[in-house]
Amino acid sequence: MDFGNSFELKNSMQFFRRHWKLLTIVTVVAIAVSVVASLLVTPRFKSSVVIFPTNSNRLSKAILADRYSLDYMDYGIERDCEYAIQILSSQSMEDDVCRRFNMMEHYGISPDDPQKMFKLHENYRGNVNVRRTEFLGVEVSVLDVDPQWAADIANFIAANYDTICSRIHHDRATDAYGIMHDVCEEISNDIRSLNDTLRADRSRYDVSELIGNKSKELAKLQSRMSETKVDMSRQVSYKFWLDQASPADKKAYPKRAIIVLLGTLGTLVFFILALLVADRAKGVKNEE
Repeated sequence: MDFGNSFELKNSMQFFRRHWKLLTIVTVVAIAVSVVASLLVTPRFKSSVVIFPTNSNRLSKAILADRYSLDYMDYGIERDCEYAIQILSSQSMEDDVCRRFNMMEHYGISPDDPQKMFKLHENYRGNVNVRRTEFLGVEVSVLDVDPQWAADIANFIAANYDTICSRIHHDRATDAYGIMHDVCEEISNDIRSLNDTLRADRSRYDVSELIGNKSKELAKLQSRMSETKVDMSRQVSYKFWLDQASPADKKAYPKRAIIVLLGTLGTLVFFILALLVADRAKGVKNEE
């Protein structure tokens, strides 16, 4: 028989028998305070949108280029999902959302506050969440005190994903088009010069062969330029939109039952520890 455990149990029973009235009062007060505190917390509503990123290969490759056998209806792979998460979580996206919805005013941040940008960033990051789903989709969730506002922000983020992708691809395609245009000009000048040489001396078969090679090179480059021009001029969607966000009819935060439970348990644990310390101090004093 474990007399040590029996002694500890006996002491515990005596402790609770001695203080049960006080512990009951503290429990009731803790529950009441926790309920009031949970009612004072502003409820927030959650809206979510789910998208599937498309394959990151250019649409012009899938449609125009003979040497590519890509399906423009392909879903993106894991790499494309990670790209999408990075863009949806980017500072560019945050800036577009905050500018579109005037989030500084919405969050009650004063324009004269020296820490306004830090507070805006913290509020945004605390209310907007981007995560990968189980099947390589991307979910954008928004919390807000206004359910319609939360849905509008979530839908805007998903729609603005195409805008940012188009901006990135357009800038890249423009740079590439400019380089290829310059190279085409050089090759065309070379061909004209070689044609002048060939007209002067028809026996120069090596020149004729060189003109043929240069012409093939120019044709390939012009084909690439046509593909790049499509990427520059056309706005395409870089996602499959699975679910659009709609206003929530039930709050997502706070969970009042959890607040009351944790508040009551925390208060009880703290109070019991305080009583144990007080009893211990009283016992030491009596021994003296």
